[in-house]
Amino acid sequence: MRRLYRRIALGLTAILLLLGAVGTAAADNGTVHVVQSGETLFRVALNYGVSMDAIRAANGFTGDTIYVGQSLIIPDSSAPPAGNPAPPPAGGSVIHIVQRGETLFTIGLQYGITWDKIAAANGIVGNTIYAGQQLVIPLGGSADVPPPATVPTSTPFPQASPPPAPTAVPTAVPTAVPPTSPPPADTGNTIHIVQRGESLFTIGQQYGVSWVAIQQINQLVGTTIYAGQQLIIPPPGTVPAPVPDNTGAGLNVPPPPGENADGKRFLIVLSQQRLYAYDGGQMVRTTLISSGVAAYPTVLGIFHIYARYVATEMIGPGYDLPNVPYTQYFYKGYGLHGTYWHHNFGTPMSHGCINMPTDEAEWAFNWATYGTPVIVVE
Repeated sequence: MRRLYRRIALGLTAILLLLGAVGTAAADNGTVHVVQSGETLFRVALNYGVSMDAIRAANGFTGDTIYVGQSLIIPDSSAPPAGNPAPPPAGGSVIHIVQRGETLFTIGLQYGITWDKIAAANGIVGNTIYAGQQLVIPLGGSADVPPPATVPTSTPFPQASPPPAPTAVPTAVPTAVPPTSPPPADTGNTIHIVQRGESLFTIGQQYGVSWVAIQQINQLVGTTIYAGQQLIIPPPGTVPAPVPDNTGAGLNVPPPPGENADGKRFLIVLSQQRLYAYDGGQMVRTTLISSGVAAYPTVLGIFHIYARYVATEMIGPGYDLPNVPYTQYFYKGYGLHGTYWHHNFGTPMSHGCINMPTDEAEWAFNWATYGTPVIVVE
């Protein structure tokens, strides 16, 4: 009997040593973070510069729930995510396993190709994908062919939401093609051929010019460009033409709406892609917005704010957006809110919600309250 107990004890010791070795190996592959009060999975991932999916995979859980005191293995941000091999230098194709929160647009950015080529290679109509789906990623010279004039866009629940926007403006086909012949030599301008992965922002940095000045001289509507496009680059230090600010200077400001004539209300003019805030008969602030695209229009009519969140997670088919800032719902799932995934304000970008610059959404959140009217007109 003693021998039996001794064998059991030795067996348990071996198992514990094995488990300890496994835990040590896992920790050696990344940093261990102890969850603090108030932290979310999104905030932890942001602090370490890794994706939420990478943390989930490293710790073997799904969902977004974490708890105070929990030890999380933070994988090395320089290592490629499991299941998503880095693309080879040229030619061929790879298989990408869709992670939660990814979109065709963000996957295209990762591999340096446009989202529509991924859709075409996989027979996808529209832009809906799901976590766990296997996508063929075509690589090679064909990725430089200009894509169609639409990009997958969205806003929060219940409308499909766009991906977290990169720091630089994403590339795609412009709505206005710039001149293809070089300007006269005495203008001081140069011609730049857009390379794959470049944006107006990065090109402007390269030449020491504001990206807005490049946009204006090429008469671009919006900020989308494509590989192979010729852009006129003005001389360094060129100051872009002034644009209307949030005081409404230079705008054809509409008259105050009759709803709640003595109080506060928002007026959204879709034809201008602009929001106005009125207090009584005085327009106190205005900002560019992005409303719904043609396929998913913003609702028209008179509504009232019924729910307000400083930050809220918005989940729907094909998207998962954490911490959407300064959200004010005015009709079902339609709301005013800050936007961290794009900067194309002045252009319809959403599936119905009113995308606002985050600082403007914060101002609107602090200025308005429950019941504040929201009037949406053409």
